[in-house]
Amino acid sequence: MADLSGPGDGAAVPPAADEDMAGGPGPEAAEAAEPVLGPDSGGDTAERRKEQDERDEDGRGYDDLRRVQQLVNNNFYGVVEATGAAFGFGAASSPGLSPGTIEPAEADRALRFYVPPRPCFDDALRTLRENALVVLTGQDNCGRGAGALALLRTVLGEEAALRSLSPANALAELAASRELRPGQGYVILDYVGELRPEAVQSYEIGRLSEELGRKGSYLVITAGDAASRRLALRDHCVPWQAPDPGELFEHCRARLPHAGLAPGTERELLERVGEQRRPADVVAAAVALSRDGAEAALDILRDRHREQVREWFGRRPDADDLLALAALAFLEGIPERTLEKECAALAAHVRNWEQSGETPAAEPAGPAAAPLTGTVARQSRARWRERAVELVTTEFRVRPGRGAGRGERCLVFASPRIRELVIAELYDLYGYELWYPLRQWLGDLALHGDLDTRTEVARGVALLARYALVEVDENLLTVWSDGITSQRVTAALTLQFMCDVEHLAPQALSTVISWVDNRGAGRAVTAAMALTGRLGSLYRLEALKTLWFLANRGERVAFSARRSLVLLLQTAEREPGRALLILRFVRTVVVKSAPGSRERSIALRAAVQLLEASRLEADEPVTAALLRTVPDSVRHLGSLWADVLHSSNRSRAVTALCRTLVQLRDDPSVTGAVRELGEVMRNAMTARQWAALGRHLSIALRHPDYAIPGAHQLAQVLIGSLRGRAPGDPRRATAPLTANRPFTSAQGGRSK
Repeated sequence: MADLSGPGDGAAVPPAADEDMAGGPGPEAAEAAEPVLGPDSGGDTAERRKEQDERDEDGRGYDDLRRVQQLVNNNFYGVVEATGAAFGFGAASSPGLSPGTIEPAEADRALRFYVPPRPCFDDALRTLRENALVVLTGQDNCGRGAGALALLRTVLGEEAALRSLSPANALAELAASRELRPGQGYVILDYVGELRPEAVQSYEIGRLSEELGRKGSYLVITAGDAASRRLALRDHCVPWQAPDPGELFEHCRARLPHAGLAPGTERELLERVGEQRRPADVVAAAVALSRDGAEAALDILRDRHREQVREWFGRRPDADDLLALAALAFLEGIPERTLEKECAALAAHVRNWEQSGETPAAEPAGPAAAPLTGTVARQSRARWRERAVELVTTEFRVRPGRGAGRGERCLVFASPRIRELVIAELYDLYGYELWYPLRQWLGDLALHGDLDTRTEVARGVALLARYALVEVDENLLTVWSDGITSQRVTAALTLQFMCDVEHLAPQALSTVISWVDNRGAGRAVTAAMALTGRLGSLYRLEALKTLWFLANRGERVAFSARRSLVLLLQTAEREPGRALLILRFVRTVVVKSAPGSRERSIALRAAVQLLEASRLEADEPVTAALLRTVPDSVRHLGSLWADVLHSSNRSRAVTALCRTLVQLRDDPSVTGAVRELGEVMRNAMTARQWAALGRHLSIALRHPDYAIPGAHQLAQVLIGSLRGRAPGDPRRATAPLTANRPFTSAQGGRSK
């Protein structure tokens, strides 16, 4: 079974057979040439044909994910308004949300207006000093994350080294680790519990506490209230509360410039502040007061959008209006004609449910509204001006695809926050009578909807997860994750969009990890898909480890894992640190795998697909973009190319190298990077292998796609990078190009 590469990867140009490149055929080459079969693969022809069909379907799913990632990276319709949320890759998030080092400057920003809540801060500090470990439990958005940083800086000092760990399984790994650093502060934000069989027990927690204390290090964990009921952590939990809002507001005002306030305005301001439950809202109001004046601060505290949404639902809308707004909450921004069709489908689901004899869905309480009549409403589009005043508006959007350049009228909420508030009110006010048919309708959309529709369904379900995480997991995600491609893509996108809310990101990671092992190939593929987006950006090392685990399973799952690695690299092009981590990780697994082993064959297949990958937004190699913009990528790319050239994948590696040289041919600034790339590759090869590369590259560059002036000269820089240098090892002797002549340009080669 041939390995499948991604779209736009280019056709391979097979060079002349030359065993010098790979050092002669061996077990590694033979193994790499065969498909890697595992427990998810079938042995007979019918089973293999079925698996190939499944892989083709999965490939179409990755095409969908790629298109969505292009939109996430580049297009935001309207004004993005979401305090504390993170949209797209590289967006700012709270310190410690993404595992890794927390720089002092990040902690300074997070604690700029910090007020320790009493007495819980003192209780937590005492527990931390006694046990070197404390768990802060409480409601979301009560300031647990900032409290964790403040506690660690109190015991270790302002310039202490702080490190954030993954919220999934990190405690088990830390308890078993022998690499705890002295004087280090560790934090696990929104801990979700151990997901693997080797759950952390009280004994291991005690050992961890002793080891932390012995090395003068400390660990602070934040978690929901359920953590206090876990026996292993029970003795280390401290209930956390938000600081007094009035005290916090005055603390902020004392540190910000501000003008005097009229007595009436100040009275209202302080009354509104006293109603707040989120410290972030109090700080935002204080900053707005200092920067824009009292009205701006009052707008934040009054939460005008919440009042509008509650007022609308307080009027007890009839079934037509209710179902239309509910449909829009999960399908905002799609063309109006599509929304109308799906509204009718939702109404049919509700009608079928009502005909079963249960309570109508139109009212949360009180007398039932008139049932749906099934007749055509007059001027139904004009009804939006009456049914959702100040909540919904229309705009024209140009959508990519066949209708590019032509806009369609779409219904959108007047503010992104309104969408979330509408879903919250639907969940608070209405019960099974509405949500049962609504879930059926969402299931139909995930199954049959086009990509735009399914993407908006995923956004809406991610918003619903803020209020009904268990229901979303059990009734939607669990079903979709083992369905057909359209359902699995919708589930993967939902998990990615859940990461826009910081306390849901660990839950999304927990869900993905739970699908990885012993839950079937379908859910494993869905897990790989989910790790390509925001989730993989936040939990970088966890994502790479999980994908490497999946790459060692059956061929269908391994295929998806490799495609996910490619998509991770494509979306990391603008994030040098993340791109380097991916390259370094794959390079490490290649180096650590034994020659001729199954693991090495798997790693090489992943490596060659990374080298072949095209950019997310253009049909040009990712490698060319990295060589141009990320200088540190040279040594990783050179090492990967050398490793792949030593295997039976060398033809594809040579083709990827040609594509990269063609793309860089007109950019003089990369000459030094290409020369360094050649040095790295040559230092990893014998003289015979280096000479073979010259021959193969010379032949490949005669292909019409690559016989372009400039590419040959750049290849000369690559191959002749060490010419004239006295080798320290006879195996590193300079290898001349074919016949010791420069590359000859093929006539008729087309320009790109």
